[in-house]
Amino acid sequence: MDEAPARMTAKPSWLLTQLAVHAHRLASAGFAAADARGYHFRILSALAEFGPASQAGLGRRCSMDRSDVVAAINELAERAFVERTPDPDDRRRNIVRLTKAGDRQLRRLDQALEQAQDELLGPLTAEDRQVLTGLLTRLLHHHQRG
Repeated sequence: MDEAPARMTAKPSWLLTQLAVHAHRLASAGFAAADARGYHFRILSALAEFGPASQAGLGRRCSMDRSDVVAAINELAERAFVERTPDPDDRRRNIVRLTKAGDRQLRRLDQALEQAQDELLGPLTAEDRQVLTGLLTRLLHHHQRG
């Protein structure tokens, strides 16, 4: 492969973009091996951490488009990973809950994602990984605020 220009490869934005491609590929492959998608992980994670929620609330919390939320919840419900029931306060709205099977699936997805992280960050020590995660978190929070 031809070498890319140094003025480009020395830019953090270029490096982050290139790594994002690898990160997405590794995570997607891990999820696919567990017969899942990234959207499934987002929804199951939110339900495990924050409890039952409306579909709209899950979309906001998981940064997902409404149609993607509905499709992912349909897939998860078909496999009994979540259950959807009418909201007693507003029958037009559904409340989504994590099931025991969904919790088991989430643990499988956690393992798949952990393996993807290990492959992506292989050359880094545990301390380097913590520093990188802290820096990326700080950058993301800065840009989300403003």
